[in-house]
Amino acid sequence: MTFSIPFTHDAALDNALDAAINNKTKPLGSLGMLESLAKQIGLIQQTTQVSIKDPALIVFASDHGVVAENISAFPQSVTWQMVENFLAGGAAINVFARQNKCALHIVDAGVKHDFGVRDGLLDRKVAHGTRNFAQGPAMTAEQCADAMQRGADLVAGLSGNVIGFGEMGIGNTTSAAALMHAITKIPVAECVGAGTGLAPSGVQHKQKVVEAAVAFHTPVISTGEPMDILATFGGFEIAMIAGAMLAAAERRMVILIDGFIITSALLVAARMQPAILDYCLFAHCSDERGHQQMLAYLKGRPLLQMGLRLGEGTGAILALPLLHASVNFLNEMATFDSADVSKKSA
Repeated sequence: MTFSIPFTHDAALDNALDAAINNKTKPLGSLGMLESLAKQIGLIQQTTQVSIKDPALIVFASDHGVVAENISAFPQSVTWQMVENFLAGGAAINVFARQNKCALHIVDAGVKHDFGVRDGLLDRKVAHGTRNFAQGPAMTAEQCADAMQRGADLVAGLSGNVIGFGEMGIGNTTSAAALMHAITKIPVAECVGAGTGLAPSGVQHKQKVVEAAVAFHTPVISTGEPMDILATFGGFEIAMIAGAMLAAAERRMVILIDGFIITSALLVAARMQPAILDYCLFAHCSDERGHQQMLAYLKGRPLLQMGLRLGEGTGAILALPLLHASVNFLNEMATFDSADVSKKSA
C-alpha cells in the first residue's frame, strides 16, 4: 500500500503567510498559537486565502482479542453498546459534533456484534474483532492492509478539507500502548495507563500483559516495519485510522489528531510517511499515561490541555473552533494599512 503525500514546504508562500499574519492590527506574535495554526493551514492548502470547508469526524469502532487477558475495567460488550449510543445521538461526540456543526460518521470496523443494516452506520467490518496479540498476531497482513484501504476509501468520499478521527473499542488502549512501545521504544511501564479506569492493580496486570506480548513478538518489533507492527498489535479501527490519515494528507486535508489511540495510529502512519506530520494539528494532550510522551516523540504541540481521556474524537472536535478562529483572523482581520493604524516604531 503506497500513498503520495505532497510536501507543504514553499519558501515564497511561507514568506507571504508571515507577511499576511504580521501585518494584522496586533503586536507581532500576540495571537500566539492561532498564528502558527493559520500559517500551517495556509501551507497545507497552499494559499493565503485559507478556509474551513465541511469539517468531518469519523468514529471507527472495533473489538480486541487481547480483552481475554482481563485488561479492561469494562466488558467487551460495551463496544457495541456504545455504537448503539452513537447511532442514537447520545454520546459526548454526538453532542459536540452538533454543537460545532461537524459531520459525524460512525464506522463498524470490526465489532464483535452483528448490527444488521442500520441508518447512520457504515459497515466496513473486517472481522468480529482481532485475535489476542498476547498469543499471536492481532490480524493477518491481508486484514491489516484491507483495513487501511477501507479507511482510505472512506476519506476519498468526503467533500471537506478538515478531518478528525475518533475510536471506540474496549481494549484499544492496550493495543495503543503496545504500538507505542514497538514504534518509539519507550519502556512499556511508561506506555500503559488506566484506560477506561483500571485500578492500580489492574494497570500493573495490563503492563505485565503488554510486556509479555512485546517480548513474544520481539522478532517483529526488531524489523521496524510499521505494517508488520500494526498487524501484530493493532486493532481494525487503528488500522483504518492510519489508512484514513494517509489518504487525508494525500488530499491536502487538515488532520485533527485526538488522543492516545488516535496518536498511536499516527505513529504508524508517520513511520510509513513522515511527511504526514506537516498535515497534523494536535488537538489536546490526553490524561492517559503515555500520550504526553507520544506528542514529544512526534514533536507535536497540543492546542488544549483539559484533562480529557474519553476518546471518541472528543478532543479533536473541541479544538475545531480554534481552527475557525485562526482562519477567520487571517481572512477578516484588518491590516495596519487598511485600518490606518500606525505600526510599531521601534
